[in-house]
Amino acid sequence: MQTKTDVAAGWTPPAGWPAMSRDEVRDLLTGPGQPFEMETVAIDGRETRVWKNAPPSLRAIANMGREHGDRLAIVYEEERVTFDAWFRATAALAHHLRKRGIGKGDRVALAMRNLPEWPVAFFAITSLGAICVPLNAWWSADELAFALSDSGSKALVCDHERWERIAEVRDGLAALETCIVSRAEEESEGTERLEDILGKSNAWIDLNDHDLPEADIAPDDEATIFYTSGTTGAPKGSLGTHRNICTNVLSSTYNLAFAPLRRGEEPPEPTQKTILLVIPLFHVTACSAAMVGYFVSGHTMVFMHHWEPEEAFRVIEREKVNMTGGVPTIAWQLLDHPARCDHDLSSLEMITYGGAPAAPELVRRIEQTFGAAPGSGWGMTETMATVTGHVSEDYLNRPDSCGPPVAVADLKIMSEDGQRELPTGEVGELWARGPMVAKGYWNRPDATEQTFVDGWVRTGDLARLDEEGFCFIVDRAKDMVIRGGENIHSSEVENVLYEHPAVTDAAVIGLPHRQLGEEPAAVVHLAAGTHATEGELQTWVGERLAHFKVPVRVVFTDTTLPRNANGKILKKELTSLF
Repeated sequence: MQTKTDVAAGWTPPAGWPAMSRDEVRDLLTGPGQPFEMETVAIDGRETRVWKNAPPSLRAIANMGREHGDRLAIVYEEERVTFDAWFRATAALAHHLRKRGIGKGDRVALAMRNLPEWPVAFFAITSLGAICVPLNAWWSADELAFALSDSGSKALVCDHERWERIAEVRDGLAALETCIVSRAEEESEGTERLEDILGKSNAWIDLNDHDLPEADIAPDDEATIFYTSGTTGAPKGSLGTHRNICTNVLSSTYNLAFAPLRRGEEPPEPTQKTILLVIPLFHVTACSAAMVGYFVSGHTMVFMHHWEPEEAFRVIEREKVNMTGGVPTIAWQLLDHPARCDHDLSSLEMITYGGAPAAPELVRRIEQTFGAAPGSGWGMTETMATVTGHVSEDYLNRPDSCGPPVAVADLKIMSEDGQRELPTGEVGELWARGPMVAKGYWNRPDATEQTFVDGWVRTGDLARLDEEGFCFIVDRAKDMVIRGGENIHSSEVENVLYEHPAVTDAAVIGLPHRQLGEEPAAVVHLAAGTHATEGELQTWVGERLAHFKVPVRVVFTDTTLPRNANGKILKKELTSLF
């Protein structure tokens, strides 16, 4: 049955859809002998459902990637790297790190933009049993120094741009012994040039064809420390295992397998795709939910120096890109940029995103404009990305949902004090459980105790679940505006603003009010060539939502709103506009 939001999204289910219930599809996909078969194992003393066929470690995935041979693995501007060349470079760097004393449990930081060297370094580090610490490439010198010091990283692999920042604080990092810098014209004091170890990317194919160094790695051994986005307070290092990240390899494909079965079709044979990956690899969405699985499937990744819509159009056309996305902002810019019609984008089959809520209007426009399947999912750094997801008709049918949990995950909605599970349909704090949930926070026992409870992670998201288990993220708890005792979920107002034909970016924040506590205010970016006034947008919202939810102020900005690398709007930076 269509809901009000379905009608607003302008989508009518085709005749006969769905041909199977989600429970029927789940039972079919996870049955004995099927690719998504499950089993129960003990993780930290708790019985946990896991994918039976998930790779046991990132080392195993590196060896699987090797099997794709001369297929292109990475495209970056004029550089093209095959899977064979990537593996040779990965093995060579792993042997070099071993000679530098890197072994199981040692932390090795990785700080660079999306370059062909990034997946080389990532798999070289983790194949040794060492812990990779991806650092935010947007961080300042002090922020980079914090994470390097907090993690106790023994070695660092970075690009020249990051090294110029880290060099300022290098003397204060007592644990850091080895620094390997890529794309530096000359060697800096106390560093090695990555090119002196591997050569440039176009020469990796000429490296010796060695196996990875020997290493004993179990699924629940520690593999990564991803730092939280740190929109409030200092970032915390989320400590992930090989099982956590390898779970996503099957979780992502599990979500994709639903769509054809729901239509009553047989799932097609797996085919290798070309994917424009524009979100930073230091974020779990790009690394865990995307890149790691691509080395299993043999997909080609295309990187860009930095995101720019018109350049993205040229790349999509030139490389015949099948999939892209990352965060909703990227999808909006692809839709609304005036140069879109100047390029052949017919190769696009799917546009997916996570990291931030998307407006229902976006879902419909992806299908109508590109003829591509929209896809969305939800996860967080503490879950190594994917927990929920849906694509195609299921997403079009529930455009305000991030999908149901994958078969190995559980969700529940809890009261504010965390003591009571709430009934279906009620809004409360979202808790998640499954083999993707991280072990805890690095060196933060107090924070770990507050967030990780008996195998569940308290997400801090306000959400509800419907009768079929679909999850609806209502807001971040800290983003809720409370006006005179009335709760205003900022995402609800933002979604209405996005429905306005001129609005391409919007955020709602709370402004202090002497009597009411807070009042809602909006910051809006308009599409090129369009016009809207504050009063017009206030009327637009007032016609669709209760009066107390209408923004008392609307400020327009010439640029899209500031975001962290995870795609989340930095709302604390918006208050100065008022």
